[in-house]
Amino acid sequence: MINGVKITPLKQILDERGKIMPMLRSDSPDFSGFGEIYFSCVYPNVIKGWHLHQKMILNYAVLHGRIKLVLYDNRPKSPTHGELQEIFMGPDNYVLVTVPALVWNGFKGIGTEMAIVANCASIPHDPQEIERLDPFSKDIPYKWDLIHK
Repeated sequence: MINGVKITPLKQILDERGKIMPMLRSDSPDFSGFGEIYFSCVYPNVIKGWHLHQKMILNYAVLHGRIKLVLYDNRPKSPTHGELQEIFMGPDNYVLVTVPALVWNGFKGIGTEMAIVANCASIPHDPQEIERLDPFSKDIPYKWDLIHK
């Protein structure tokens, strides 16, 4: 696991009317401040990435559909420098993934339907503090291909 990344199992509260999917509370140890919340929708087999935030802490949860979230630690002084981490997320693995600043991340829609990814970000979006790379950049040693084992 990449240093500073936290995966927190989340509960779903179900009854005959539907369900509630709690994500993050202000009294949670994972809460680092509120900047904004937004929803990113991704179609199956589409990749959104890579990006890195200088200051923002990300808190991802997937409400609908499924994604493969991939993290890459390129922080020079990190004990997990050079490591990759894959996390499969969706209602069947309903978790909160907290991604610290300076960790590259991206995700790919998997399965057969559009995924809805919620992000409760620690600060408002600022285009000056984000870096982006092509999903197939050689700077990150990762291939997005489906692997049949």
